[in-house]
Amino acid sequence: MPRQPGHGPGFEIRRQKIIDTAASLFAQQGYAATSINDLGRAVGLAKGALYYYIGSKENLLIEIQSRVLGPLLARAQEIAVLDEAPLLRLRLLSESLLTIIFRRLDHIWVYEHDYRSLGGAELETVLRQRADFELLITGLLTEAVEEGTFRAVELDLATLQFVNLHNHTYQWVRPEGRWDAAFLSGEYCSTLFRGFAASVAELPDVEALAAEFKRARPALHLDPEATWEAVSAAS
Repeated sequence: MPRQPGHGPGFEIRRQKIIDTAASLFAQQGYAATSINDLGRAVGLAKGALYYYIGSKENLLIEIQSRVLGPLLARAQEIAVLDEAPLLRLRLLSESLLTIIFRRLDHIWVYEHDYRSLGGAELETVLRQRADFELLITGLLTEAVEEGTFRAVELDLATLQFVNLHNHTYQWVRPEGRWDAAFLSGEYCSTLFRGFAASVAELPDVEALAAEFKRARPALHLDPEATWEAVSAAS
């Protein structure tokens, strides 16, 4: 729901808190089982006031999706156009995706389970956002194939392998556990890249490249919800 004229930053902060609360309730109770009254009680608003912020219950599914895919798409687009090897960009995109999965587990749960409850234009919006993200991955895989680092993989299938390995992490991961987003990204990409490689012996050390990127460009955060400052690489 776009900000309406006259709505200041206080309105947007409150709206985002409502979206986050809704994601938690939907993840715990299920979208269909959670009523507007349930959400109203959770955020301390009457039904009329709640609709002022969210428009409709159905709109919340779009908002929950956008809370994740909005910043993720923006960061993925920035990563995709870096002047770096495609394998490094895939590795950075992987960590960016896992970072937001760790932080927004409830949102990811709803995103994966309940988007089919939408219909018409709302469903088209969700599917378009998902497709846009997958196209970025396909593009990077294509580059890796064209430069000879990856064998001639079936690109649609390789994209699904990448997406499925990452997206299903929400089903078991614990943010306070022993594995963080950077570690999982390194493990996932090692598995995928070795499987896709034209020659495993000639694969670059992507973890070393990722570590060097982070050291040289500390202002280019992989966290999708952090500001990416337009600065040159550190010396």
